[in-house]
Amino acid sequence: MQPCCAVSVCHVFMLVLCLSAAEDFDWTKNNHGSFYYGTFPAGFSWGAGGSAYQTEGAWDKDGKGLSIWDVFSHKKGKIQLNDTGDSSCEGYYKIKDDISLMKDLRLNHYRFSIAWPRIIPTGVKSDHVNEKGIQYYDELIDHLLESNITPIVTLYHWDLPQVLQEKYGGWQNISMVNHFNDFANLCFEKFGDRVKHWITFNNPWSVAVEGYETGEHAPGMRLRGNGAYRAAHHIIKAHAKVWHTYDTQWREKQKGLVGISLSGDWGEPVDISNQKDIEAAERYVQFYLGWFATPIFHGDYPQVMKDFVGRKSVQQGLGTSRLPTFSPQEKSYIKGTCDFLGIGHFTTRYITHRNDPPGRSSNSYFTDRDLAELVDPRWPDPGSEWLYSVPWGFRRLLNFVKTQYGNPNIYVTENGVSEKMMCTELCDEWRIQYYKDYINEMLKAIRDGVNVKGYTAWSLLDKFEWDEGYSERFGLYYVDFRNKNKPRYPKASVQFYKRVISSNGFPNQREVENWKRKAVEMCSSSNQLLAADPLTSHMEMVTEIVVPTVCTLSILISAVLLMFLLRRRN
Repeated sequence: MQPCCAVSVCHVFMLVLCLSAAEDFDWTKNNHGSFYYGTFPAGFSWGAGGSAYQTEGAWDKDGKGLSIWDVFSHKKGKIQLNDTGDSSCEGYYKIKDDISLMKDLRLNHYRFSIAWPRIIPTGVKSDHVNEKGIQYYDELIDHLLESNITPIVTLYHWDLPQVLQEKYGGWQNISMVNHFNDFANLCFEKFGDRVKHWITFNNPWSVAVEGYETGEHAPGMRLRGNGAYRAAHHIIKAHAKVWHTYDTQWREKQKGLVGISLSGDWGEPVDISNQKDIEAAERYVQFYLGWFATPIFHGDYPQVMKDFVGRKSVQQGLGTSRLPTFSPQEKSYIKGTCDFLGIGHFTTRYITHRNDPPGRSSNSYFTDRDLAELVDPRWPDPGSEWLYSVPWGFRRLLNFVKTQYGNPNIYVTENGVSEKMMCTELCDEWRIQYYKDYINEMLKAIRDGVNVKGYTAWSLLDKFEWDEGYSERFGLYYVDFRNKNKPRYPKASVQFYKRVISSNGFPNQREVENWKRKAVEMCSSSNQLLAADPLTSHMEMVTEIVVPTVCTLSILISAVLLMFLLRRRN
């Protein structure tokens, strides 16, 4: 893979700054094309994941309350093609079916989330607890354990009860801290005898920025310059309170762990001879991952965030910084509230310094950073417009976490790639390549001394992809959303990932290349299943059936029909 054309080939990529203390990882080297054959440590946990709103469906069944995503997705124009998660994968009704897929993959763990409004419909515990919701998650957890699959459970994957948004303004309001703690405490009480790995929040960056700054995600608020910082402040406090609740009330009895899942792209300086670019790249990561990780591990926001947001706030004529502050008591309360760190990672950006003029009405989280994000046009990008395959950035991010936060135990909680195409493609060779390269960079990071304990492929199934609806697919398994039964079909990447799991890594070049070849060969049988199933299940939708060759076939059939009609006319 070639470096960005804006950077000379003779340049050696590095990130100096405070990373110079890293003894095991050489930041001056970036061997883009090297592949390491070897295996992961014994006991390494392999998994896949999904989330409640993206997969469950049953949005208004069995006493479930409304979530902000139920309401947001029902507003015209908010989601691609006005899709909703009303039925999504119908996972609510397919526990046994989906666990059989996990068993076939030989997963060690499955990561899922509990829908807050499914067990507390209004979000307020004292109002009502929905026993049918409790029963659903009981059944899911029990079936996982019966299949020797460890449940890793996320408490908040973006589906805030709508009542709390309407009544209090959601995460803009400090009252969310206690309501979320009540919900978490109920989950510990009901499920903690069997669940030993808890994640408080999934990607709070997205909740804060896209939910309360840009409005792209639910609840769709556009509070520029303040909304994201305020939401994040309350989320960090809520995380800390839940950790302390578990620590004081449940840990001794249940022996579990509580962490958080933070997402972060890697930022690499465009020009490594330019100190401003080097600092901008660090700033990018600190405003992304460090925004949440630094308070949790060190007690306060990154100094660079405090400096930049504070200075811009003064230049705007504000009396105080738009970035909230923690009291000394809060700092000590928040610091150290992480038994493990979940890392969600998908891609990398090149970063360069850019001055964003202060004092404008358009001040926002993005302009506070004084930087520009760039991509190499040669980076593969098969799906989401933001997701380029840049494997080497993964290793660098993991080493950054090691250096910055005292080498915590890490679980990779999200990593994967989407496709965005009109034709169905089960022979997903690009996904195989993505997983192969990214998992290998993670293996290199472990050799560097990073404490990575597990890996979660994102995702098990194609699912509802937030504002993109069903137009993008991340799944190892294809889901036919046009069929009311939502059948699942294995993509070629299923066979490849299964081999990685069985071998606990990459034994040798010949064997790994053989895995890829066999995986692509086997996907043809899945293609036949996908082609046949719709014909028997919904004949009335013949024009909408999609199979890997449907684009080519439709063109040929159209040509034949056109010739036939022309001959009849003549």
